[in-house]
Amino acid sequence: PVVADLAGLELSAEDRTRLSHPLVGGVILFARNYRDRNQLTALCADIHALRDPPLFIAIDHEGGRVQRCREGFTQLPAMQQLGQWWDKDPTAARAGARDIGYLLAAELRDCGVDLSFTPVLDLDWGRSGVIGSRAFHRDPQVVIALAGALIDGLHSAGMGCCGKHFPGHGWVEADSHIAIPVDERSPAELAIDMAPYRALPLDAVMPAHVIYPRVDHRPAGFSPVWIRTLREELGFDGVIFSDDL
Repeated sequence: PVVADLAGLELSAEDRTRLSHPLVGGVILFARNYRDRNQLTALCADIHALRDPPLFIAIDHEGGRVQRCREGFTQLPAMQQLGQWWDKDPTAARAGARDIGYLLAAELRDCGVDLSFTPVLDLDWGRSGVIGSRAFHRDPQVVIALAGALIDGLHSAGMGCCGKHFPGHGWVEADSHIAIPVDERSPAELAIDMAPYRALPLDAVMPAHVIYPRVDHRPAGFSPVWIRTLREELGFDGVIFSDDL
């Protein structure tokens, strides 16, 4: 199924026709689709009314610089700030991560959005500009603790989670939205980046548009090798979403 986007603030006749196609499985919203909470609520209601069962509605709403809905929503911190907080007070940081997860989900669910593509599980290697402050921490155990608390908050507000970008986007420097990053590390070296995917209760996973040539010549999201790793070695049986193309 395709996850489709929309041009504007409300459904056009063309949108209604496209979203009614059986190969469309969901909708992703961007900043151009948001004016205020009332408009978002009406748009989500119209999308949900098109199909039975209704199409799910997703959005990239992580906090920091990746937050599509701003006016009328709580401004959430970048996840790196939680990692910095952890270094000073792990107990408080964990509680804060859970509260942020609950708030993030509750505000979106109140308007009718079903899923935010969060949390980012990439390790903060200090190399990737496109990941940067979106990553919690360099230590995978801290990422597991903070992302796990955030997921608890999401779940308690009635929202699933989507871990990204499998098996790890934090090492490569290129931005996969505009280039094809290549991570030359060995499978053994990649294991540390995969630790959060082994430990966390993920509802969905978004693979990276990164090539790991010592594993496969194809980007992870379109690699049978990496998908089998996710399904068979890690035992993940949830939804796999492609990242934005």
